[in-house]
Amino acid sequence: MLKNPLFYAKILLFGEYGIIEDSMGLSIPYNQFKGTLKSDAGKNDFALTSNKNLESFYNYLKNLQEKGESLFELDIERLGKDIKGGLYFDSSIPQGFGIGSSGALVASVYDKYAVQKINVEDEEQKDRIVSLKAILSQMESFFHGKSSGLDTLICYLNLPILIKSKTDLGTVGLPSENDEGKGAIFLLNSGQQGQTQNMVTIFLEKCKNEGFRNLVRTQFKSYNDACISAFLNKEKKSLFSSLKNLSRLVFDNFSPMIPDKYRGLWQEGIESNAYYLKLCGSGGGGFILGFTQDIEEARKKLKGHHLEVIHRF
Repeated sequence: MLKNPLFYAKILLFGEYGIIEDSMGLSIPYNQFKGTLKSDAGKNDFALTSNKNLESFYNYLKNLQEKGESLFELDIERLGKDIKGGLYFDSSIPQGFGIGSSGALVASVYDKYAVQKINVEDEEQKDRIVSLKAILSQMESFFHGKSSGLDTLICYLNLPILIKSKTDLGTVGLPSENDEGKGAIFLLNSGQQGQTQNMVTIFLEKCKNEGFRNLVRTQFKSYNDACISAFLNKEKKSLFSSLKNLSRLVFDNFSPMIPDKYRGLWQEGIESNAYYLKLCGSGGGGFILGFTQDIEEARKKLKGHHLEVIHRF
């Protein structure tokens, strides 16, 4: 029997919330955490819980197909049979931490059970990446109420994705790492789960306020898109100037998404210029992203907190 493929976590470097309002996004695979479908759910509590969750997901997918509303066709009968036989998602990706736990699960189900998979690596199907994202979005909406499909797309392709708009996205090459570089992107673990659906609901409620909506569509979009452009073009000075603006804007306007115990650290980074923090996914808990021009200085300022470096430059 062939071993099921592994699906890795992802990190949205830039674009959290902004991509809902059509700003740019840049997301990368994060191979530190991974998951795969397995078949013996009776072996421990984690596996049994995962099997139950898969059953609920299966009912959602089956209902979509029976109503004729699904954008995809799955071998739903085989999926149901496998779930009864103990199928579960064996994963090390922490849930509610903004790095794609549900995305990896959805990617694994699509990969194993889709009747006609879209293969964007095939030259003839390359332009179907937007259709693939829409399919994965509809599937992942079961978990979050509303999903862009981006997390699942990254987990499925295991490639960096640049989103220019809702209809213009594709794979992209990242600046090469410099293991000796002083600059770094890192993760801070808040130690608490975030609730993606709750955070997205809060954001959509805030967007009903015209002032907040305009801020997201103008200032947030401007700083966010400038960060992506500067990062991809290795323009360090411009990157950190835009990062500071973005970090301050999020600090001032996205309070519910920043865990209380990190507000002081967030502000300290902006004032000292030793590092800048930003949301990793929807926020409210989970991981927080950090950027610094001097990783050793950042470590000193963040003493007592574990920094997981994900990229050096």
